[in-house]
Parts: sequence; structure tokens; C-alpha cells
Amino acid sequence: MFTGIIEETGTIASITISGHSARLRISCKKVLEQTKIGDSIAVNGICLTAVSIGEAEFAADVMEETLRRSSLGVLHAGAAVNLERAMAADGRFGGHLVSGHIDGTGTIRSLKPKENAVWVTVAAGPELLRYIVEKGSVALDGISLTVVCVTEREFQVSVIPHTIGHTALRHKEPGSPVNIECDVIGKYVENLLTPARTEQQQSKITEEFLKKYGF
Repeated sequence: MFTGIIEETGTIASITISGHSARLRISCKKVLEQTKIGDSIAVNGICLTAVSIGEAEFAADVMEETLRRSSLGVLHAGAAVNLERAMAADGRFGGHLVSGHIDGTGTIRSLKPKENAVWVTVAAGPELLRYIVEKGSVALDGISLTVVCVTEREFQVSVIPHTIGHTALRHKEPGSPVNIECDVIGKYVENLLTPARTEQQQSKITEEFLKKYGF
């Protein structure tokens, strides 16, 4: 589990494609502190497992599903990526619940300065927008942000200078893809409220049952 508070930006040292999967080598510093092989690190919001650790880099394997759902497949050596270690049990919860499981990608439409912030407009499909609500939380490339407004085709977030300056968002431009993770709580609630579809799970309460017991 992550919080969406980026610890540092790293650099893709190499991407090795093998069939439909890949191995990343990422140059970094801070996230290597107290990190062991097998630990989780979010890379642009994607939970990956460190399979090897060097003095100034770590490597992680990326499976086909992750490449298909995320923007990792279009990255190149030298690209900046947001990095965050898994949340410590005694750590501060500065952002929101971020699982590191990407729901899909969006496309940046515009980045417009407005007073002391930058308004970022992101286009996304209806399958993602249904979970994005005004004043709710969303993770873009692993960054915990608050949604300003939502339309049928896009949403906006307002980003303060500190976040722009300390994340890979500073390298984005109109047309850039971004990984989107919607608020996990909303997805769980929807799943629990969705009526079961199997006959075994259907409610046994019928009109006849209610009449029988005096309702």
C-alpha cells in the first residue's frame, strides 16, 4: 500500500523487452534506503517488486498485464519516473490509499498556470471517469491529487509548485500519457452494492414470503 506522496524521481537506466514482458533498471537513491530484494516500490504509481538492488539502482520485472494497462511500455532509457516505497506501518498518511494497481491511462490535454498552481486537464475513458469525483482523490503517475472538476470526457486537478518541482510531472506536456488509479474505496463500495448474479446468491425474500409473514 502507498500514499501517493512521491519520495524522489528516478531515471530509467534501461528497459529490456522479452516477448510481452520487460525488465526495468531504475537509477535512484532515496528509495534504496533500507530496501531489500522482494520489497515493493511504486514506479509511476505501479507497484513493482525489486528483484535486484545495486548501490544506485534497482531492477524490477514488468508482466504483460502491467505493460498493457499502463504507460510503462512507452517509456525509454533516460525518462524520469516517480518513486515511492511501500508505506511503513508507523509512517504518516500524507496522501490517500493508493494500491499501486493501475486502472488505465489518460492523456494530458493541457497544463495551465493559474496563480500559485498549475491546472492539469486529463482526458480519460468513461470506464475510469465513473470513479473520479469532484473533490475526491486520484493518483496520476502515483501522485496523490485532489480532483477539481469532472466532465463527460476529462477531469482537472490543481497542482502546487512543490509537487510540480519534485515529481516527473514537470516533464509532462500536452499529449503525454499518465497512469490513473481511481480511489480504491469507491470500487469496493460499488462491488459490494452490485446485486449478485448467481441463483445461489439471489435474495430469498419475495413478495410471497413477505405476505406469508404478515408484511
